Amino acid sequence: MKSRLLAGTAAVALALVGALLIIFYANGADQRALASTEPVDVLVVKTAIPAGTPVNDLAASLVIETVPAAGKSKSALSTLDNKDGTVSAVDLVPGEQLLAERLVPPVEVEDQNTTKVPAGFQEVSFQLEPQRVAGGRINVGDHVGIFMSFEDGAYKTKPEDATSQLTLRKVLVTAIQRAASPEQAAEGEANPQDTTLPAGALMLTVAVNDIDAGKIVFASEFGKLWLTKEPLDAQDNGPRVERKEVVYK
Repeated sequence: MKSRLLAGTAAVALALVGALLIIFYANGADQRALASTEPVDVLVVKTAIPAGTPVNDLAASLVIETVPAAGKSKSALSTLDNKDGTVSAVDLVPGEQLLAERLVPPVEVEDQNTTKVPAGFQEVSFQLEPQRVAGGRINVGDHVGIFMSFEDGAYKTKPEDATSQLTLRKVLVTAIQRAASPEQAAEGEANPQDTTLPAGALMLTVAVNDIDAGKIVFASEFGKLWLTKEPLDAQDNGPRVERKEVVYK
């Protein structure tokens, strides 16, 4: 009789303990859920921000949004305090949270926008529209082929038919400046690297020897340039001059 009574008492006690544990766990879960939905402020990109934009110029392109704590990225910023002297490391797109690692010293961005010039080479720059630069998809470190075109040809002193030729092959691109988009220009959002360029234009700098630099300058002054994106393993079938009587062959 006593053993049954003790067993019953123990069972009741265990049931009470189990119920209390369930209550405590449920309360803890509610608190954790409440903490995850607690609203916090975060900086969000409102309009596109080009890489290299100084932190002092970011404010107009950012907004403060209130989001649940669980929806805030671990390194997202809620203020620009203590970020003086930094610039945007990459292009920032509307809707993304501003992360701490997106703001870096200017030298880090400069290193991304330029590349080392090979020994013995020099740099020369020229400005082109995107359709002449593989749709603007050329990046620093890429290699390009450079076509040179002349309305009156390039082989005779007297006028002849127009000619084009892929004159320079696998030329290293060492720097690029891109103009602000028409929308950015209309809203007064200037990329600090592009303020002197017409909307949509690109300024490319390439590394070449002295002779090829002269060819690029001459063609820029008296002819036209057209670039291809030419990887180092691209086929090279030799020089070919394009003119009306051979272009269809």
